[in-house]
Amino acid sequence: MSEAGRLVAREAVLSEAVTVPRSEDQTQACSQDAMLEELVRQHSRLVYRIAYAALRSHPDAEDATQETFLRVLRYSSTLAKVENHKTWLARIAWRIAVERSRKKSDRREIPLDDPEKPPPEIASTDSSADEAMQGSQMNALVTRFIAALPDKLRQPVILSTVEEMSPREVAATLGINEAAVRSRVFRARQILREKLAARLGRK
Repeated sequence: MSEAGRLVAREAVLSEAVTVPRSEDQTQACSQDAMLEELVRQHSRLVYRIAYAALRSHPDAEDATQETFLRVLRYSSTLAKVENHKTWLARIAWRIAVERSRKKSDRREIPLDDPEKPPPEIASTDSSADEAMQGSQMNALVTRFIAALPDKLRQPVILSTVEEMSPREVAATLGINEAAVRSRVFRARQILREKLAARLGRK
């Protein structure tokens, strides 16, 4: 049975569970289903944002989010042993998103968003509409600069801004120590400040 079919089957079982006497194994399975449902409810937004941070595409991020929870379903027997579900899910989501990003890069010869391409000029005006546009352009500029960072700097700085993940959580997600996370985030932000200052003509 496919994973999607297994999900449908489990939903059907859960819908009838209240009227069917449960064996010990059935009770354990229902407990795992309830835990998985709670994980989806609490952390689906986190998983999606992590996937989007790596993939920069809403459809790809949605696919990666679905794949993350399907993978969790596959290993649902280990859920009770996981101490920090948020970090565990973040690590799975990040790995899946990075794998998808690499495959996507291999298939794509010309990037849609070239980090070396000069960003658009930022308008300078006092009107509220133009201020909003300026803010949008600034966000696009920062996003472009982040995309141009080396992987070891880009990954921790992205994750540290996703749901304000702590250095400990970022370290667990990337498989590095907290000191490395703090150092890389500091260096990444320093580079971004320098690039923005140069772009805006400030010393």
